[in-house]
Parts: sequence; C-alpha cells; structure tokens
Amino acid sequence: MPQGPEDKDRMSGASAPGGGPFERDMLSLLPALRRYSLSLTRSRAESDDLLQDCVETALARQASWRGVNLKAWIYTIMTNLHRNRAGRQRRHPVVDLDEAADIPSSAPSDDPLERDRLRAALDGLPDEHRAVLMLVVVEGYAYQEVADMLGVPIGTVMSRLSRARGRLRDVLAEKNIVALRRPK
Repeated sequence: MPQGPEDKDRMSGASAPGGGPFERDMLSLLPALRRYSLSLTRSRAESDDLLQDCVETALARQASWRGVNLKAWIYTIMTNLHRNRAGRQRRHPVVDLDEAADIPSSAPSDDPLERDRLRAALDGLPDEHRAVLMLVVVEGYAYQEVADMLGVPIGTVMSRLSRARGRLRDVLAEKNIVALRRPK
C-alpha cells in the first residue's frame, strides 16, 4: 500500500517546527511515564532522571521505532533503562518524607494515614509486581500491552498481578485498612 507524505514523515520521525507527531504523541505520555518512573524508583530525583533518560533515548532512537504502539515502545525503553541502572547500582531505595506527601494519589481513601499505609504496602512489593500493578490498575493498560512493555509473556503479567493483589490484600488486612475498591 503506498504511503503518503504524512505517513513517511511519521515513520521517519521528521518533525515540523514545534514538534511533529512523534514528539506530540510522546508528550501526551509524559504524565503516565512520570508516574511509572516514580513507582519504579520510589524517589522523585531518580524518577526525574529516569524519565529524562527515557525521553532522550526515545528521541535519539526515534528512527528505530516501527510506527506501531508508541506507548509500548517507550515503556519498554523506560523498563530497560531502569533494569540497567538497578544492575549497575545496587542501592536501597530511599523516599524522603516530604516527597512522599507530594506523590499524586489514586488511593481509595481520603484518610491520610490510610493513604500512607497503602503507599507503604505498595513500596513493600517486589519491583516486578509493583510495575505490573501500576501499569494495569493505575494506568489502565491491557495485560497484553503490559506484557509487550515489559518483554514478558502475558501469563507472567497475570501471575505477577495476582500475587501483587494478594500481597496487598494481606498487608492491608493486617493493618485494618479498608479493602481496595474497584473504580466505578
């Protein structure tokens, strides 16, 4: 099927002044990418660094994007960058209390104590489980999209999500926190 000039521009990454379709589409993903990077790093400073590296990498490798599912491609870049950093830097995560209060919350309660306990429970999850939980529950991605983003089989996504939910349910029940409610 012949491609029009717009298709070639989109595939080649050519951009008009002020940013082309690639840049505009990537810009619309930034809030979700920031939430995801914060859930991976648990530190605002590290999250900002990871997000910046992800955007820089995506722009530098724009020509290698095949024009299909930009979200999955960029989330894969971020996930791989985080894995590479974690391999190089075996650090213990530290969250500044002032930063934790500023994290946007989609918690089911308005009670600050309950929100803090939920955050602590989320932070207690293994990175792989927390990443899947954030992508499926908070960001609303389908299981297959998450599998593509993380480079794992869909069954792995499903089992990690199930384990994450089960662990959260147990931790929250121990602390007498109201069960997680499904959004209406």
